Amino acid sequence: MDQTVDVIIPVYKPDHKFQLILDRLAVQDHPVSRIIIINTDQRYYPKKIRQPDNCELIHIRKEEFDHGTTRNLGARMSDADFILFMTEDAVPMDRHLISSLLAAFSDEKVAAAYARQVPNREHSRIEKFTRNFNYPPVSSVKSSADLGHLGIKTFFCSDACAMYRKSVFTQLGGFLPQAIFNEDMLYASTLIYAGYKIAYRADARVIHSHDYSPVQQFRRNFDNGVSQAVNFRTFGSVPSYGEGIRLVRATADYLIRTGHPLDCIPLFVQSAAKLTGFVLGRNYYMLPRSVVLKITTNPGYWQ
Repeated sequence: MDQTVDVIIPVYKPDHKFQLILDRLAVQDHPVSRIIIINTDQRYYPKKIRQPDNCELIHIRKEEFDHGTTRNLGARMSDADFILFMTEDAVPMDRHLISSLLAAFSDEKVAAAYARQVPNREHSRIEKFTRNFNYPPVSSVKSSADLGHLGIKTFFCSDACAMYRKSVFTQLGGFLPQAIFNEDMLYASTLIYAGYKIAYRADARVIHSHDYSPVQQFRRNFDNGVSQAVNFRTFGSVPSYGEGIRLVRATADYLIRTGHPLDCIPLFVQSAAKLTGFVLGRNYYMLPRSVVLKITTNPGYWQ
C-alpha cells in the first residue's frame, strides 16, 4: 500500500503562484491525500482560488499566526504517514516532487527531507547564485557525524518545501511554539541530536527565490539573530558566521569571473545589512523595545 502524504501550506494574501501550486499538486505521480491550507485573515483569501476536492481550508486571525504553532496545527489535523510543509510561493517544477522526497525515507533513519529551490529566471545574479550555493544539484544526507565539518549547516532544512516522517514528528513534539524564525532548523536540530538524519533531495525541485532589498535583509536577519540568541543551547554550540562569509566570498568570485564586478557593490551592501541585522538580533535584549518592534518582521512574537 502506498504511503500517504498530506501537504500543509500556511498562506497570507496568496497570489497566482499559490493557484499554480495547487494545480501542480493535483497532478503529482504520487497522489496527495489532503492539502491543508491555513490562511491568516479570512479577508485576504481570494474567492477565485480553485481548490482541488482534497483541500481543507481553515482561517486564523493574524495575531494567532506563529511559524511553529501554525504549522503544528496543520500537523495535528493530519493522519498521514508523511507531512509536507510548503510556503505559498514555492511552486513544484514537475510531477515528481512528492515521489522524489518520499524516496529519501527508504532509509528508516531519515526523518526529514527537503527540496531543491530553483531561482526564478527574472531574479538577480546574486539571488540565483545564492540559491544554487545553498541548494546544489547533488543530493546528500546529514547526521550528527557532520556537525564537526558542516557546523550549523547540519541543521539546514527549509519549510519552503520539506517533508517529515509524521510518527517521528509527533514523537519529538513537532515545531517549537512561538518561534520567531528558524522553526525548521530548530526541529532539524532536534532530529539530529535524537540520532535521526536529514536528506536533501536535489531531484525534488520547487521554484522559489526572493530579491529582498537591503532593508528586508536587515529585518529578516534581525529575526534570525533573535532566534539564535533565544535558542542558544541549540545554535551556540555550532559555528554560524563561517558559512555566511564563505557564501559572500564565493558570490564575489563568481561575479568577477563572469564579468559582472560591479554587482559586487549590491552584494556587499546586502551582506552588510544581513550582518548588521544578525548582530543586533543576537543582542536584542540590549535594545529598547520600541526599536525592536520597528526592526522585527514579526511584531506579534513580542506580544
